[in-house]
Amino acid sequence: MDRPAAQARLRGSIAPLVTPFTEDDAIDEKALKRLIRWHIEEGSHGLSVTGTTGEPSSLTLDERERMIALLVEEAGGKVPTVPGTGTNNFKETLRLTRFAEREGADAALVIVPYYNRPSQEGLYQYFRALAEEVSLPLILYNIPGRTALNLQPETLARLYDDCANIIGVKESHTDLLQVSQEILLCPGINVYSGIEALCYPMLALGGAGHVSATANLLPRELARLYDLVAEGKHDEARELHYRLLPLNVALFLETNPGPLKTALGWMGEIHPRLRPPLVPPSGPNQERLRVAMAAWGLLGGGAA
Repeated sequence: MDRPAAQARLRGSIAPLVTPFTEDDAIDEKALKRLIRWHIEEGSHGLSVTGTTGEPSSLTLDERERMIALLVEEAGGKVPTVPGTGTNNFKETLRLTRFAEREGADAALVIVPYYNRPSQEGLYQYFRALAEEVSLPLILYNIPGRTALNLQPETLARLYDDCANIIGVKESHTDLLQVSQEILLCPGINVYSGIEALCYPMLALGGAGHVSATANLLPRELARLYDLVAEGKHDEARELHYRLLPLNVALFLETNPGPLKTALGWMGEIHPRLRPPLVPPSGPNQERLRVAMAAWGLLGGGAA
């Protein structure tokens, strides 16, 4: 694997798609294909499924593999595909990552194992073992709020030095000092923001892009945020950052993807079904979400 080439290809707004369900709780394949085509038309730089926004812990392994296959097939090489393949079980993670590689995905997004709470040495051994079993480019996914564990910059640096197919990290830690340390300790690494409100700040620090749930509603604008920074237009990027901020906040008033699926349901894009234990947001939070969406014209036929 040519690490610099993979890093250059996998930059920008990688939209993490929801998993749409039918009323009878099956994967809505028609809706998913429609979303993929729309994102490509709207300019998303890459696409992901079965990450946090895709409710992976509510899916069976067979369902996750089906989502990966549909993504790669429908994207058809038009944009890079980066499915989430991580679990807290090494054999399951290996199975999903190998499947993504066989299907022709461009990279895999692999979450820090949750619930197990291993040591930093345990994380190193886990990710190194995975990297040695596949040649697919890997993007590690650090989200302490979900995993109760932080992948330390020093551990990331060890992995980046020792595993040529680890090309980046999706960073959902709110500490920008950590992001700075990752970029400093891992020359050339792709750091992606996994915090919607920090997409621009991470780009300003030298990040490679973002994996933002907000892109499900505004794919063109999230792609533009990256493009503006890449073009050195920081004043315009900051203006867009602050314009996006109320919607970014509203989508996380309750656990993702509850508000997001509600929003997509209002837009007529999907049936807003969630699998237990997730539920739609409360009435007051739905009203706050409506206000934030209305500012973008999303309740009346498209973004302003």
